[in-house]
Amino acid sequence: MNLVTALAVVIGALGAVATYLFLGPGAPYGLQIWAAFIGWGCFFHCGGDVAGLKTSIPAIIWGAVCATIALLLVVNVPIGSLPVTAAIWVGLSVVGLILAAQLPLLAAIPAAVYGYASTAGFALVGSHLDVLAGGAMGTNPFLTVVVSMIIGTLFGFASGKIAGMLVKK
Repeated sequence: MNLVTALAVVIGALGAVATYLFLGPGAPYGLQIWAAFIGWGCFFHCGGDVAGLKTSIPAIIWGAVCATIALLLVVNVPIGSLPVTAAIWVGLSVVGLILAAQLPLLAAIPAAVYGYASTAGFALVGSHLDVLAGGAMGTNPFLTVVVSMIIGTLFGFASGKIAGMLVKK
């Protein structure tokens, strides 16, 4: 079996398992399957295997930290109208997000952007701005998105290993 076919079969099967685990009876604490799939893709985007874990997870977390800080500043430190305040704090936080890529641990800029965008999206679309500095899994944007994306990267790692075993046979 070639690698693409093996990945298709394994990711399809594990994707079904992950979806059931995230959405089914007793689903864990409001974790988000869409964020897990973004983390999964991010793992492969960052090279897959152990390298994908070592580069994607820290950058995802960094992106989520930057988004959380930006949103806290938008909500608590107005500079003018909402669009002006948001533009300034988002712009400054993204500068920090990208400058941190000079550190090898945070060099995966796309992974940081995925973490940032996912955290901000969950906070804004889910109306979770009131729990940025608190809240539990399922409502706290940082916690919910980071844990969901890390689980997704671990599913990515497992799918890569299993697909690799299928190709070798």
